[in-house]
Amino acid sequence: MCGLTAGIAQAQTTDSLSMDEVVVTGTRNVVDVRHLPMTVTVINREKLTEQHQASILPTVMQEVPGLFVTSRSMMGYGVSTGAAGGINLRGITGGAGQLMVLIDGHPQYQGIYGHPISDSYQTMMAERVEVLRGPASVLYGSNAIGGVINIVTRHPVGRDGIETNVMLGAGSYGTVQTEATNQVRSGKFSSTVLAQYNRTDNHRPRMGFEQYGGYVKLGYDLNNHWNTYVDADITHFNASYPGAVTSPLYDADQWITRGVVSAGIENHYGRTNGALSVYSNFGRHKIDDGTNDPAKPTARYFRSKDALTGVSWYQSAQLLEGNRLTVGVDYMHIYGNAYYTSKETGAVLDTPNKQSGKSYRNEIAGYVDFRQDLFDWLTVDVGARVDHHSITGTEFVPQGGVVVRPIRTGEVKAMASKGFRNPTMREMYLYPPSNTELEPERLWNYELSWRHRKANLTYGVNLFYIKGDNMIQTVNRKNVNTGEIENWGIELEAKYPLSRHISATYNYSFLHMKNKVIAAPESMHYLGFDYRNGKWLATLGLQTVRNLYTAVGENETTENFNLMSASVTYAATRNLSLWARGENLLAEKYEINLGYPMPRATFMGGVSVKL
Repeated sequence: MCGLTAGIAQAQTTDSLSMDEVVVTGTRNVVDVRHLPMTVTVINREKLTEQHQASILPTVMQEVPGLFVTSRSMMGYGVSTGAAGGINLRGITGGAGQLMVLIDGHPQYQGIYGHPISDSYQTMMAERVEVLRGPASVLYGSNAIGGVINIVTRHPVGRDGIETNVMLGAGSYGTVQTEATNQVRSGKFSSTVLAQYNRTDNHRPRMGFEQYGGYVKLGYDLNNHWNTYVDADITHFNASYPGAVTSPLYDADQWITRGVVSAGIENHYGRTNGALSVYSNFGRHKIDDGTNDPAKPTARYFRSKDALTGVSWYQSAQLLEGNRLTVGVDYMHIYGNAYYTSKETGAVLDTPNKQSGKSYRNEIAGYVDFRQDLFDWLTVDVGARVDHHSITGTEFVPQGGVVVRPIRTGEVKAMASKGFRNPTMREMYLYPPSNTELEPERLWNYELSWRHRKANLTYGVNLFYIKGDNMIQTVNRKNVNTGEIENWGIELEAKYPLSRHISATYNYSFLHMKNKVIAAPESMHYLGFDYRNGKWLATLGLQTVRNLYTAVGENETTENFNLMSASVTYAATRNLSLWARGENLLAEKYEINLGYPMPRATFMGGVSVKL
């Protein structure tokens, strides 16, 4: 969204807004978050980069109450059995395809299994991240049943010129983290070119991880009202999977390539703006399932190819004073092909019991969102989507909410929204539990929140209730729509500057689940401090996790732990900064994935150079 910068600047000039108050995820167009009935958290680039994390997810987990990301090592999430990187929000899990990651509003998920690929979401490409809690299916369709994480990509800002940055880091367990950035603005043309290389041995044998990739974005302003862009992101990683400590594996290796390409044209006028874009995210995967006996290696590789290709159009217009109408159309073609090949010959194997398969699915939808400010103290928002899937049929998705501003600095928000998820290729066609008669999963989310800015203090409280049925579960070795979900909870968040140099952030979440879910903690606290003074920037954070379910059912298992992290950056010169980061500084012993003990205290350090 190259033209997004102009829209934000206009909104800031008009309403004196900070970046944390301007979002695009809730309505597709730039809007003051105070006028939206849904709950959106904005994490800007300054916050994303202050701890020098290669991935956006550790920072997102700290900043968003109720959001938890699974881990199994110092670096690298991996895929397949035993993988980490599962994103859970309010007991709704991305591992089941119920939480969507977007890049500039375009859906990103694996075409066969339907889940995000967490090693793809790198900090280097993100200008900011917007997290919408609760269903976003009206705007984004299937898989946004529990919410969305929207990565808004970087773009050069300011005057014409060239800026190049290089970051190098190294630390525990042979970990190396590198990144290079070049941004150019020249008249109407802009470009961003990024590259990275990361690797680590991690803290257990046969758990190495290596990743390299890059991102390119080219933009051109056709005139004052129209601009166009093309971009591409590619990442490849090699990961090894050691198995649980009680059941070690050998030769369990993964070779994964993921890519994203998109192009678009955008318009920005006084009372209307919109965009037409095409995009495709795709993957190539080769996986060795490994063996318990190193003397008996496996004879085959699991391979898969997938692609999600789409066209998206929307236009937003102000018809009356205080009004905003957004209409849009989405089309997606989802492709997946899974098969096995012989290690010896490379030939495709004829496997029984639906262990291989190919699928093509199409989804077309139209949506409308209408928002109206009434008087100075009330906003009403209603929306609906009609979504047709080539296999499961047509789904109607409504939502509605109000915002009441009893005082100038505070808002009460009430929201009711429906979310849905179509069954994946794996659930319908792959492996013995598959069932071609599956229907979409559906849920309703009801939310009431209060947000208040008092002097320098900003705080908010959210209450939510989620009720869903038709959830897909495996019963008697068959996938069926029999599951239910009933969750409720509370989320708190606050920000306060303690002094001119020190600011504090706190958030808390409590989650009650009628049916327990793995990787969904019952409660989490996060308390963070930022210190900024001249050349120094330091952070300190403590995250407390209670009753994290690592197993459910008869063998229910929970974990409790406290994670302390810290970072420090020193700007030695105008062009040179030194940094260091420590994680799990209390050296806690804990597991997030059952059977995968996490590393004790780890450390990284490095240098950032502006050329």
